[in-house]
Amino acid sequence: MKIKCGFVCILGKPNAGKSSLINCLINEKVSIVSPKPQTTRNNILGIFNDDNSQIVFVDTPGLNVKGTGLDGFMQKSIKGAVEGTNVVLLCVDITKGITKKEFEIIDNYSNKKIPVVLAITKIDLVGNDEVFKFLNDNQELSSKCEMVPVTSLKHKNLNELISVIKKYLPDVESEDRFYDLDEYTDKSINFIVAELIRETALYKLEHEIPHGIAVVIESFSEEENITNIDALIVCDKDSHKAIILGKGGNMLKTIGHDSRVKIQKLLQKKVNLNLFVKVKPNWKNNLEFLDSLGYNINEI
Repeated sequence: MKIKCGFVCILGKPNAGKSSLINCLINEKVSIVSPKPQTTRNNILGIFNDDNSQIVFVDTPGLNVKGTGLDGFMQKSIKGAVEGTNVVLLCVDITKGITKKEFEIIDNYSNKKIPVVLAITKIDLVGNDEVFKFLNDNQELSSKCEMVPVTSLKHKNLNELISVIKKYLPDVESEDRFYDLDEYTDKSINFIVAELIRETALYKLEHEIPHGIAVVIESFSEEENITNIDALIVCDKDSHKAIILGKGGNMLKTIGHDSRVKIQKLLQKKVNLNLFVKVKPNWKNNLEFLDSLGYNINEI
């Protein structure tokens, strides 16, 4: 039996709703979400399966350029994700409008004959009149891409988005799927656990800590009824460590509790989570440390 099968690269500015969208589309938590920009650092695969298709979504870091080694990794990872993709899915936050940068992206891939689908995100935050106005104001894009207004929060128009994407995917034999039907991501459990802890920390420290933390899983051992995890939160400065710990260690306890709840839901068993905090100055420019986290620029 023939099915539609291919790769879809998700692009967009920071906080355009890429990670929320990929999680909703595949109905699994593979990409973390926070109010802060640049939450996603790696290219994360989310695998959608139904009776007549397999769509491999690649969630990329937000389109942004800075100067650290980590920023360099994230921008190279975007370029690598697009190579060999069947469709570019560009997310634009309707509350912020479309920018010159996003017009250039559409033109660029359209000129390269790579199909572009424009997901107009967060439509639950505006009225129908604003959605119609956006579509009307950008009619000139209709010759270069298809536009689908969506909301991840209310799961609106996600089936329509999938249908549009399928039109541009090649036909393959069902046995030639890239991944097994029970797979929903290419990332390890350790990676997802570390990301869930980082997501929790980003939410809890939204107003106190810059976007400069990493999470390292130091040990992960599974027993019959419990999983024991030791994890390290890495930050840039002693002052940041004090904030992460909180008065009497209360902030770290809160991060640990909320992270454990998420991890137990993921693993479907009891979790014993021990969190520690370490200061590693300028870690985002330490290539050896970045490599240990999986941010290897040379492999992109």
